[in-house]
Amino acid sequence: QVQLVVSGGGLVQAGGSLRLSCAASGRTFRSYAMGWFRQAPGKEREFVAAIRWSGGRTFYADSVKGRFSISKDNAKNTVYLQMNSLKPEDTAVYYCAASDTVVPVTTTTADYWGQGTQATVSS
Repeated sequence: QVQLVVSGGGLVQAGGSLRLSCAASGRTFRSYAMGWFRQAPGKEREFVAAIRWSGGRTFYADSVKGRFSISKDNAKNTVYLQMNSLKPEDTAVYYCAASDTVVPVTTTTADYWGQGTQATVSS
């Protein structure tokens, strides 16, 4: 079984920054790609960013391009989401996801999910 453990999140003022981490463990972990999703109250879970383990190609939702950065540490099986210039509309529960076969850009393409972490941006 694969486990994804998320850390980070918290409360920050608009314009501030937060960093999320997602550590993967379990069976010989070698997924194809990892991603971040978020879910605001009353809204559906949406894609934020993703990265391939091999090569490191990154993918971003238009709403976070230029402000968020996804990165990885292969040796630690850990993916990070650096969130800068945060806006109140970024407030959501953020989830880490992994896929064995594709880049997880939709909820249906994720094979594994981590627990959510709350990120709150005050105005």
